[in-house]
Amino acid sequence: MKHEIIRVRHELRRRDLEVSRVEYPTPGMLRMTLTGEELEGFHSPSADDHVKLFIPQPDGEPAMRDYTPRRYDAQTQSLVLDFALHDGGPATLWARAAKEGDRLQIGGPRGSSIVPHDFDWWLMVGDETALPAIGRRLEEFAPGTPVTTLVAVEGPEEEQALATQAAHRPLWVHRPLAAASDPAPVLQALADLSLPEGEGFVWIAAESRVAKAVRAHVTNVWGHPKQWLKSSGYWKLGTKDSHEEFDD
Repeated sequence: MKHEIIRVRHELRRRDLEVSRVEYPTPGMLRMTLTGEELEGFHSPSADDHVKLFIPQPDGEPAMRDYTPRRYDAQTQSLVLDFALHDGGPATLWARAAKEGDRLQIGGPRGSSIVPHDFDWWLMVGDETALPAIGRRLEEFAPGTPVTTLVAVEGPEEEQALATQAAHRPLWVHRPLAAASDPAPVLQALADLSLPEGEGFVWIAAESRVAKAVRAHVTNVWGHPKQWLKSSGYWKLGTKDSHEEFDD
């Protein structure tokens, strides 16, 4: 079967939005709802798209960070973003202090990589920073789609209830945040994992070292086709504003 991954570009537009709600799905995850008429025409066709946030700073020059559109509702003109509170960067600090009525500018998405839903099964591997994309993708799967998610989080309190109509097998790995760049716990879980028969797609997003190691395991140990895999380093220990793609 031919599985065609489509890459599209979008018109760039900067939008000024208002914070309408702040909540905590888990102690380490902040969920923010942004609203505004400028969301008219917002388009995000892929679950792992990124929008650019222009975070207000005291010196007047905004800090820019990439975040996943967790959910968008065109009728209510609302956009949901999830912030993993694992660091003290400008986006996290701003989100912690944000309240209803605050303003935030966003740009993008610049482009999308659209993976078709015609694979026999899916495996999604990630950490806290990948949960927005994983949660969104799970909501978008067709009913009955076989999906396994393997997510590394700090502890049971960070395990999110992920709504889906897919045939979902959720697996969690617990490790301290201080060990978030150590691939060993995730690799051990992968070694114990069995996958369905057929042609599957593997999606990986985590700290760069972990994402690289998982990708190597999937391609070198399992022999999974590289063209049916997407691997990203959503952050890198010791590096500000890092985002790396590891696909050939």
